[in-house]
Amino acid sequence: MDLRHTMKGRRALSTVAITTGLLLMVAGCGGGGSGKSDKGSSSSSSSATNSNGGTTQSKAPESAAAPLAEVKGESGLVLTVTSAKRDGGGFVTVEGTVTNNTSALWVAAEWLGDESELARNGGSIAGASLIDQKGKKKYLILRDTSGRCLCTKFTGGVRPGATADWFAQFPAPPADTTNVDFQVGSMPPASIQISDGE
Repeated sequence: MDLRHTMKGRRALSTVAITTGLLLMVAGCGGGGSGKSDKGSSSSSSSATNSNGGTTQSKAPESAAAPLAEVKGESGLVLTVTSAKRDGGGFVTVEGTVTNNTSALWVAAEWLGDESELARNGGSIAGASLIDQKGKKKYLILRDTSGRCLCTKFTGGVRPGATADWFAQFPAPPADTTNVDFQVGSMPPASIQISDGE
């Protein structure tokens, strides 16, 4: 008799314990899960906002920042220099855009310069130079061992109304030289300031 009562008591206790455990699990999953889900979605949306905000903020100053220089050619070509950074390797990287405001395809024919590697550097900004007025020195675009310029090649040209990005790498002027003129083709010289790269 005692054994039967003891077994019944244990079964009842086990049932109560299991039921309580299941209730706690359901409550934990439901409440904690939705709490986590809410937190997750709010942190996701805030991190999305932050990351979008961060992206927008980092892009906004670049697009809103005034270019270093902008010059216009006779034919309606517009050359913009957006950055000129001195790198640790002893060179300066100049970047910008060219906008073709003419009615014909522009192929950068007069931007090649006087060089013997025309076949390797055709349709490029290879004829550009940096002129250090203070040091009375002219810096030409760097070349690799094959004679190819370390610069943009405008493959296929630039269509009327289109804008293309470009870059060019030069040997770095002395550290105390920060102001130089960027010159290419028959475009007017663009006075730019060299900044230290990150």
